[in-house]
Amino acid sequence: MITQPFADAIARAERVIAEAPHVSGAQDLIEGYDYLAGGIRASLQMAWAYDRDYPYFVRSTGPYTKMGLDNPDTLYFHAWLRDDATYVVTGRRGSTADLSFQILDGSYSPVEVPGSLAAFDDREIDIAPDGTFEIRFGPGLSGRNAVPLAPGSAMLVVREVFSDWASEQPGTLRIQRADRIGSAPPPPTEDTQTRRYAVAAKMLVGRIHTFLAFAERFYLNLPVNTLTPPRLTPGGLATQYSSAGHYALGDDQAMVVTVPVAGAPYQGLQLGSMWYVSLDYANHQTSLTVPQARVDPDGMIRYVISERDPGVANWIERTGHDRGYVQLRWQRLSRALTEADGPRTEVVAVDDLPKQLPYHEPIGPAAWRQRIAARQAATAARMLG
Repeated sequence: MITQPFADAIARAERVIAEAPHVSGAQDLIEGYDYLAGGIRASLQMAWAYDRDYPYFVRSTGPYTKMGLDNPDTLYFHAWLRDDATYVVTGRRGSTADLSFQILDGSYSPVEVPGSLAAFDDREIDIAPDGTFEIRFGPGLSGRNAVPLAPGSAMLVVREVFSDWASEQPGTLRIQRADRIGSAPPPPTEDTQTRRYAVAAKMLVGRIHTFLAFAERFYLNLPVNTLTPPRLTPGGLATQYSSAGHYALGDDQAMVVTVPVAGAPYQGLQLGSMWYVSLDYANHQTSLTVPQARVDPDGMIRYVISERDPGVANWIERTGHDRGYVQLRWQRLSRALTEADGPRTEVVAVDDLPKQLPYHEPIGPAAWRQRIAARQAATAARMLG
């Protein structure tokens, strides 16, 4: 049976889920099995998209294929490359806050992030007045809209980042190998399909092992209920800083995260579960960008992470997760961030929040439902793009 390696991988992955160190009850396991289902979908999709001669962009992660503390504000795309071929990427720039490109030399491992061989955003390319663009990637290329592929180049990753979910529109994107345009790939064979199932099996087990270890290395060794100063995001993103941490809160506690508005085109905060994936961001307010948040008169955003509803616009819902990850990101920066741009954290009693928030403005149930309805509509529209 050519599917047997993948069936065996599902069984191995299920054991990894069941034995994960943070699992302490039925809810953790239920979420783990849901995470596993997303991994199964994604691994099959990625294995079948592994075509470096006739590549195409696929969604690297989404609401049902989450991994790697995915950003709720980002559409992720990737395509596989050969380092000895030339590729043409065409598209139309949307109105999103950021569009960035990155060339990686391989996939994540449990001990390191992949090497970034090139990283840039659309400010470094020429875009026509109608929003269209063309970029060539290949060995030995140089000049505007021409990116050299270094030895070992294996994957092109594109990130399209939304700041205002309600108004920004995504663009379009296409990739072709230059010397294959107008030709057709050979028909699949049994050997091809056998290899694809084997690749999917390796991807499935690898991604679950990798990101559990990745989270432990980069987050869980930090003091709980704190966030790091802003730092360049690991992995080589050229214009992204991040602040990372993890929380552990009782139901009567809240963590107040106070951070200045840095003036970056994109700035956002999100929560993640112990499976190192985003919480439900469509039906709950588990993340906020600057346009979505209430900015206080002193230029600060004060996020309130809690299980109980504190009655404030910047409530970040824990959705039953008493432990989890917190991530702040700034993107498309034109300057380095310093500690002064970063967050302060304080754990307080939920009942004491009005005294801890200097510009406290209550928000009622009706207004809250409107906020959630807007998130649901915007997420649905974006995922059709």
